[in-house]
Amino acid sequence: MKRTLIISLALVLTLVIGGWLMAGSQILGDRSGTEEPAYTVQATLGDAMEVRRYGDRVAVETDMSDSGGRPFMRLYDYITGANQGTRKIAMTIPVAMEPQGAETIAMTAPVEMTRRAGQGRFIRFMLPAEYTIDTAPKPTNPRVRLVALPAQDVAVRRFSGWRSPPLERRNTRVLTDRLARSDWRASGPPVTWVYDPIWTLPFLRRNEIAIPVEPKTSANDTGGD
Repeated sequence: MKRTLIISLALVLTLVIGGWLMAGSQILGDRSGTEEPAYTVQATLGDAMEVRRYGDRVAVETDMSDSGGRPFMRLYDYITGANQGTRKIAMTIPVAMEPQGAETIAMTAPVEMTRRAGQGRFIRFMLPAEYTIDTAPKPTNPRVRLVALPAQDVAVRRFSGWRSPPLERRNTRVLTDRLARSDWRASGPPVTWVYDPIWTLPFLRRNEIAIPVEPKTSANDTGGD
C-alpha cells in the first residue's frame, strides 16, 4: 500500500514537473515538437521579409456564426476526437487571423480567421502534413468541414511583441511598400500569423504579417529596388 502510494505520488510529481517545464519552454518561445507547414524560400525581400512557397494543404474550418470562443472550440473538439474514428490530431502552427480592425481577410494558413467574398467569416485550422483530403478523418459536427488548399506563394514579415492593431498596421505597411519595389505583387489581403501561446515573453514571440503574392508579369509591373 505504501509502495503504491509512493509510486502514485512520483507519477503525479513527474507530470507536474513536466507541465512546468513545458510551460517554461513556451514562455521562452520554444516551439520544438509543434509542426509547422513546410515551405521553400523563393525570394528575400529585406530585413525579416521573404517570399515563401507552401505546398498543397488540408484544413478544417467552421463558420464564425456565433459569438465568443465556440467556433474555435468546434475545431478544437475536432482535433481532440470529434471525428469519425475519434482520432486525436496534433495542432500545428502558426495561428492565422485577420489583422485587428480589418474588415475582410482571405488566406490559407494552419489556423485562420477570415471572410470569403459575399460570405460570413470563418476560422480554419491547418492539419498536419500527413493528411490529405481523402485520409483526414471526417468531422462528426455538421458545422465543421474539411477543405483542400492549393499551393501558394506568400510574402511574410516577421516581428515580435504582442499582437495589436498599431503593430500589425506598421508591419503590413513595411511589407506592402517593399512588395511595390519587388518582382512580386499582392494577390490577396494580409493576415497575421501567431506562433506562440499568450504566456510567451513578448520579445521572444514570433508573429508574421503574411500576404498572398504572385510574380509581376510585365516590365511595367516590376518596380526597381
